[in-house]
Amino acid sequence: MSLYVIGDLHLSLGSNKPMDIFGGWHNYLEKLEENWRRLVRPEDGIVLAGDSSWGMTLEESLRDFQYLQGLPGRKYLIKGNHDYWWGSARKMQLFFEENGLDSLKILHNNCAEEEGLILCGTRGWLFENGAAFDQKIVNREAGRLEMSLKASQGMEGERVVFLHYPPLFGDQVLPEFIDLMEEWKVRRCYYGHLHGNACRIAFNGSYRGIQFQLVSADGLGFCPLLVPAGKSGGNR
Repeated sequence: MSLYVIGDLHLSLGSNKPMDIFGGWHNYLEKLEENWRRLVRPEDGIVLAGDSSWGMTLEESLRDFQYLQGLPGRKYLIKGNHDYWWGSARKMQLFFEENGLDSLKILHNNCAEEEGLILCGTRGWLFENGAAFDQKIVNREAGRLEMSLKASQGMEGERVVFLHYPPLFGDQVLPEFIDLMEEWKVRRCYYGHLHGNACRIAFNGSYRGIQFQLVSADGLGFCPLLVPAGKSGGNR
């Protein structure tokens, strides 16, 4: 078994939000599916790091979910800033069950185990709207990441964090997320959200002993990225 990650699929099979109007997105579904089927096997897992569907509701996103269901592997969905269909975990899981979407799972305030790894994550945030407004959301999202990490207490394996927003970009560094990862001995963090020219200046490298990597779909050339198997030890 292997684990992969990719973010920002921006599927719009049930809504009118075509992505191929943007540079670099021509025939992206064909590229994505070809790469996905070449790499991911039915027994593998894959984290979808936010912005999976443009649908405004679960019903409007159904065709996108069915598309994902038809691809191999277990899919762990994280909330992105454009996932307007997102609701309570119970409501989403019930919708998945009612529609036979048994390969789709929600990663939110919880954790999961795959290939010797403990998957933790949340949406995250960047300072975009003004300090007071943004700080409130940063604190809330940091609390959700902490809940995800706490859910992993007592589990064996390496914790890996998946976020939608980058926890550091340009001159912005969000210590609320970095400090938590450091406290919980996280050494790898994968994030999405950035597109186009922003991919060129995204931070890919080590910061405070944590390896960060951008995994937005266009940043990866619409090819899921292998997450190397974990190393035992070092957990709380």
